[in-house]
Formats: sequence, C-alpha cells, structure tokens
Amino acid sequence: MDIAVLDKQTLTCEGDVDFSPIEKLGNVRWLRIRSEEDIIRGARGCTAVLCNKILITRRVLESLPEVKYVGVFATGYNNVDLKAARELGVTVTNVPGYSGAAVAQHVMALILHFYSKADVYDRAVRAGEWEAQDCFSYFPYPMHEVCGKTLGIFGFGDIGKRVAKVAAALDMKVLVHTRTLPENCPYELVGKKELFSRSDVLTLHCPLTEQTEKLINKDTLALMKSGAILINTARGGLVDEDALYDALTGGRIKAAALDVLGQEPPRANRLIGLDNCVITPHVAWAPAETRNRLVSLAAKNLTAYMCGMPINTI
Repeated sequence: MDIAVLDKQTLTCEGDVDFSPIEKLGNVRWLRIRSEEDIIRGARGCTAVLCNKILITRRVLESLPEVKYVGVFATGYNNVDLKAARELGVTVTNVPGYSGAAVAQHVMALILHFYSKADVYDRAVRAGEWEAQDCFSYFPYPMHEVCGKTLGIFGFGDIGKRVAKVAAALDMKVLVHTRTLPENCPYELVGKKELFSRSDVLTLHCPLTEQTEKLINKDTLALMKSGAILINTARGGLVDEDALYDALTGGRIKAAALDVLGQEPPRANRLIGLDNCVITPHVAWAPAETRNRLVSLAAKNLTAYMCGMPINTI
C-alpha cells in the first residue's frame, strides 16, 4: 500500500517520535504540504493519506480517486470534509483517548499559573526583588488556593473526565455540563447557564461543531463571574475572540488561558500580549510520550482498515 503522510513535522521534535509502526505498513511518502496542489500532486496514486491538521477538502478527495482512507493524527477531525468523504466512499478515522493525561496536565498548569504564580515569583527572584528584602518570605503578588474553588467542565469525554479527577484531588468543586448524561457520575451535573454562572474556572473539552462554534461569546461571557478564568485547550473556534478581548480588557472576567486560537499560527491576534491572557502554541497534546502513542494508535487504525475491520471511524 502507498501511504502519504502530509505533515510529519507537526508530530516530531528533533527525531523524538518513532514512525516505524507506520513505515511497516507500506511505501510511505513523507510530504511537506503548503497548498492543495501539493497534496494532489504528492499523494497521487496513494491508497491512504495520514494527516494532522492539513485540510482535506472535497477538491482534494475528488482529485485523488485512489485514496480510500484518511487517518487523522488527532481526536478532532474538523479538518476533513466528512460529507465529501462519505459520498466518495472514503473511510476516515481519528485517534480518541491518546492525549487525555497530557491535556489534563496542561489544563492544571494553566490554572496554577493564575493561582500559584510560580513564573511571576521566578522572574521576581531573577530581578533581585527577594535579595532586596529584610524578611525571609516575599509575597507581594497575591496567590490563592484552588482548594474549594469551583471548576466547570464543558464536555465530559476522556479529557474532561481526567481533568475532573485531577481537580477533585486538589479539593476543587467540580461541575459538569455534557450533552450525554454519564452513568454514575460522581460530580454535579448542571445546565449550561448554571455552569457559566457558578464556575470560578471554566474549562472547555468539547469538539468544534456547528452547535459549539463561538460557544464563548458576548452572551455567555456575561453569565460568568467577574473573577472567573476561562481555559480553552480544545479548539480555537469555540471562542469568539473579539468578545473575549472585550471581556478581558473591560473587566468582565478576570483572565483566560488559551492553548488554541481561531487562526494557527496567529496573525495579528489582539489577545496576544494582554497581561491577563496566557497563550501557549497548541501544545497541550504534545509531550513526547503522547506523540509516540498517537503515531502508534494511528498505525493500528490503518492496520485494522487494511484487515477489513476498520476501527475509530467517523
């Protein structure tokens, strides 16, 4: 089988990922893609295409009639035209559940950024502020305990469940809003408006769909506490960035921490540089262990398809 891998560079950092599980499955073409034409030209004749965030449009699929399988190196799959894929008989798979531990870890790091301020105090020490004091302890920048604070989780898949577990271990009060009611949920299930209004920290863990696009907007931000913190490690399109900018600069909410943006890489995004907005470059999913797990599971998806028993189909 000829296999085209479109964006290997998004999966590896200085060779820290083992691609042999994919290389064992056929003749692999490692492509560097900058346009639809690059995909069409480079993947011509291939049966399978593997990609991370490259857009697989109707035009691409129609131009590559040999392609019968698209494997996404991610849980999210909004980069693939699913309607076109179904019409053309192309199997599409994703990789659910590979990054839960990593994303939960990143969510807590972002929360603790605001509550513990380790980076603020590190910079203060480096600047000589502690040396200039007479007292053994120096804490001019207010810190707060997460214990007893209310964490609202929008979306309760694998990642949402992991975040809830870590938060509960820190004695946070966990609220959950999800479209599918889980059985025996140990946390309080609430409606959307109640989640927004009661949360000290609101973290998003839902897919980007027509229903969730710009979930965070002027109206939903108006429901939140003035001291609330928004965390988004899911998809940038969940947030109306203009409305969030207005809320952050106008004191409507306290702060935000974003690992994803509407346009990536960003271009002239007004949120960048705000003192109360922390932005990381879409890395919550990206520890080395997580990326190696992702490649291995993507290879298993393709292996199952080749055996006539596809798994994780969309």
